[in-house]
Amino acid sequence: MRTLVLVPVLLLLLGACHGQQPEQRKNYVVHLEPRDDEGSAAVPVEDWHRSFLPEAAPTSAGDGGADAGPRIIYSYSHVLTGFAARLSDAEAEALRGRAGCIRLYPEVFLPLATTHSPGFLGLQTGKDGFWSRSGFGRGVVIGLVDTGILPSHPSFGDAGMPPPPKKWKGACEFKAIAGAGGCNNKVIGARAFGSAAVNDTAPPVDDAGHGTHTASTAAGNFVENADVRGNAHGTASGMAPHAHLAIYKVCSRSRCSIMDVIAGLDAAVKDGVDVISMSIDVSDGAQFNYDLVAVATYKAIERGIFVSAAAGNAGPAAGSVSNCAPWILTVAAGTTDRAIRTTVKLGNGQEFDGESLFQPHNNSAGRPLPLVFPGASGDPDARGCSSLPDSVSGKVVLCESRGFKEHVEQGQTVKAYSGAGMILMNKPEEGYTTFANAHVLPASHVSNTAGSKITAYFKSTPNPTASITFKGTVLGISPAPTVAFFSSRGPSKASPGILKPDISGPGMNILAAWAPSEMHPEFVDDVSLAFFMESGTSMSTPHLSGIAAVIKSLHPSWSPAAIKSALMTSSDPADKAGVPVKDEQYRRASFFTMGAGYVNPSRAVDPGLVYDLSPNDYIPYLCGLGYGDDGVKEIVHRRVDCAKLKPITEAELNYPSLVVKLLSQPITVRRTVKNVGKANSVYTAVVDMPKEVSVTVRPPMLRFSKVDERQSFTVTVRWAGKQPAVAGAEGNLKWVSPEHVVRSPIVVPPAKVVV
Repeated sequence: MRTLVLVPVLLLLLGACHGQQPEQRKNYVVHLEPRDDEGSAAVPVEDWHRSFLPEAAPTSAGDGGADAGPRIIYSYSHVLTGFAARLSDAEAEALRGRAGCIRLYPEVFLPLATTHSPGFLGLQTGKDGFWSRSGFGRGVVIGLVDTGILPSHPSFGDAGMPPPPKKWKGACEFKAIAGAGGCNNKVIGARAFGSAAVNDTAPPVDDAGHGTHTASTAAGNFVENADVRGNAHGTASGMAPHAHLAIYKVCSRSRCSIMDVIAGLDAAVKDGVDVISMSIDVSDGAQFNYDLVAVATYKAIERGIFVSAAAGNAGPAAGSVSNCAPWILTVAAGTTDRAIRTTVKLGNGQEFDGESLFQPHNNSAGRPLPLVFPGASGDPDARGCSSLPDSVSGKVVLCESRGFKEHVEQGQTVKAYSGAGMILMNKPEEGYTTFANAHVLPASHVSNTAGSKITAYFKSTPNPTASITFKGTVLGISPAPTVAFFSSRGPSKASPGILKPDISGPGMNILAAWAPSEMHPEFVDDVSLAFFMESGTSMSTPHLSGIAAVIKSLHPSWSPAAIKSALMTSSDPADKAGVPVKDEQYRRASFFTMGAGYVNPSRAVDPGLVYDLSPNDYIPYLCGLGYGDDGVKEIVHRRVDCAKLKPITEAELNYPSLVVKLLSQPITVRRTVKNVGKANSVYTAVVDMPKEVSVTVRPPMLRFSKVDERQSFTVTVRWAGKQPAVAGAEGNLKWVSPEHVVRSPIVVPPAKVVV
C-alpha cells in the first residue's frame, strides 16, 4: 500500500524570466491590514482587493498560458483579510511596498499528512450508551478539508439522517455529475477549489482516496459487512455516523495548494460548519503570524468552530510536530489492538508475528523455502531491495524497510525478480510499528527486533529457510495502544511552552471507505473494493473530529476550548493492560510523543471540569511570545496594545496541560476550571510527579455549588533537590471527585531540548 500521508516537504512554485521571454506570473496569497470599513457594503470586498493590483497590461505574444485566466484567484473574507492572485516579480515587489499590505506568501504545495475503531474506543450502539444518546453526532456539521469524496459510497448514504440545520449556507457541486451520487442529508455540501477543481474527474470527486477515507472515519454512516479482501470484517461507521458532512476539496491527489486550503477554510466558516477536520501537514514551525493556517483557524474558533488537525508524519524526530497553534487540537497517531496477522517461521523453529493485508489462499511461501538477504553484502540498495540479483527467484527475500511509503513498491520489485515471498523488516528507528499493507506477493512486515533475529539466523547457517503463513484478523493484541513511529513529536518550534501534540487517536491500519485512486495503482480498477486500510496522523485526526462532533451534539453551548479540554483531561495515559502507553520502541511514551494521552470518548462527554478559553484569552499569550502589537494584529485582525493587556507566559495560558521551563527558582501559575458536571461537587488535588520535582496546589480542594461555576487555583513547581534534573520530568495533576478524574499533564522539559 502506498499511503497518502507523506513526510512534510514544502515545495515552492518558482518561476523565472529568461532572456527576452515575457515575465511569468506566480501565485501568491496576499495578507492585508483589516480595512476600516470592512464588513460594510460601501466597497465590495472583491473591488477593494482588486484595487491593490496594477492595471492589467496587454498580454504579449507568447505569454500564453502562464498569464491566462483572472488575476485574482480568491477573495478571502472570513478567515483572512486578503486575497490570492497571480503576480509578476515586479508586481509582487511593488505590492509589498503598498500601504495596507502585510505580507506576500508564494504558493506552496502541502502534503496530505473503520470497523474496529468505535469498539476499541468504547463506542457502542446500545440504547443506554452516550453514543446513542448523542444521536451519533446528530445535527452537527463536520467540514472536511481534504481531497473530496466518492459520493456514491454507501458510507455517505443518509439513512436515519435529519435534514441539514437551518443555519446551513453551503453549496453542492455534485449535482452536475451523472451517476456519481450527490448531496443528501449526510453530505450536505461539497465544493472544489483551484487546481483541485481541474483534473480528470469532475469536482469535488476524490481522485486520491484520502478524502473518502478521512470523511468516512469522521462521520461515515453505518455499513454492514465491511471488510478489505475478507479481513477486518464488521460494521463500519465513523465516530459521528449521524453528523452531517461538508466537503471542501482543496487537494488533488497528494498536492494541496496553500491558496486552496485557505479558500476551503474560508468557505467552511462562511457555510456554517461546527467542526473542521484537516488531515494536511500545513506548518513548518513558523511563528503563528507567519502561519496562514494558524491565522485562518483563529478566525474559525472565533466563530465557535472546533478545529482538529494532523500532528504530521515526520516522527520520531523531536520537534517535528506541525499544526501547533494552541487553538487547534493537534492529533498524534496510535495503534489499536487489531492485527492482520502473518507469521514467519525459520528453519531453526523460531517464529515471528508480522502483518500483511494480502492474505493469499494459494500461498507460494507457505512451505520452507530458501531465505536470501541481498543486503548482507553491505550494498544499501540491495538491503532495501531496490535492486536484486536473479538468484532470488523462488526464494523468500529479506528486505529492510525503505520508509513506510515504499513498502508495496519493495514487494513489487521482489515479485518482478520472481521472488516467492518477502520478509520486510523495520529499520531501528521504526521499532515495533508494522503496517497491514496490500502487498502483491506473500509478505510479512516484522519489527526491527524480529528482523535482527532473522538476520542473525540467516548469518548463522549455510542453508537458511523460511516460510510465511497467514492467520487473518486477530483482536486483543498487546501492547495496545502504542504510538506509531511516524507520528510527529513535540516540542513545538513555534511555541515550545505549550504541550504538542495534544492527544493521540487511532491512526494505524484504519479501515474506512475507499475510492479508486491513482495513488494505489494496484487497485485502481477494482471497483468492488469499497473499503481500504490506511495509516497516518491523517487517519487519527478525523477520529478526534468525529468524537468532537459527538461532544458538540451533547453539549452544543461548549466552546472549542472546552471541547478540547474535555478530550485531553479525560484521555488515557495507560494502555488496555493498565500500564503506561508505549512508543514505537516499547518504551514509556512521553507527553511530547502522545500528547495528554489516548482518546477516551466515554469519559470525554462527561469530563466534570474543563479549562475554558475565549478567543480573546489567547491575545495576552500571543503578546507574551514577543510578536508585538503588529504581529498579534496580523492574527486577530484588530488593533492590539500588548502593554495594556499584560502579556503572559506560555505556562500561564489556561491550557489543559502545563509545560514549565524550570530553572533554579520556583514557578507559580494560575489555572481556572469550570464545573460542567453536577452541582455541589467537590474535587481534591492529587499530584503524581517524580521525587525530583515538588508540586504544590493551592487550594488543594475545590467546591462547586452550581453548574458552570468557575474556580481558580495556583500550581507551584520547584526542584525538590539542589541540582536541577537535566533529564527533565513528567507527571500529572488530577482533580478527583467520586465521579471524575480530571487529569492535566505536567512537563518539565530537559535543560536542553533540540527542536
